[in-house]
Amino acid sequence: MALFLVLVLLATVGARWGWLRSFFGDVLAVAWVYVVFKTFVAARVLPLALAALGVGLAVELGQFLAAAWHLHIPNRALRIVLGSTADWWDVLAYVIGFAAVLAIEALREALRAVRPTASAPRSSTPAR
Repeated sequence: MALFLVLVLLATVGARWGWLRSFFGDVLAVAWVYVVFKTFVAARVLPLALAALGVGLAVELGQFLAAAWHLHIPNRALRIVLGSTADWWDVLAYVIGFAAVLAIEALREALRAVRPTASAPRSSTPAR
């Protein structure tokens, strides 16, 4: 939920924040799509992360085709969410978001492996 709120803030209030809004917002967008997919689909990390990257790339392709065919999205909110200008920097941001998802999930898995399991019995006597 916090990730979604940050994205909404970037899309609405962050209009004057330049690259932070556009580039960092696209990085976070891929992470958000991954989290949404993970909420509803029980799959491994890589396929879900690739699907989230695919959504970002599909949006970028849609922007490119809309510009090439001189199409205009009349709904302002939809233009904010989908964007209106295709840019190679956006593709880089999506790839960085994909890599960040993989890195964060790998870190979570490593921390989970180090943490003791909750089912292990604990001694009731203090250590001396």
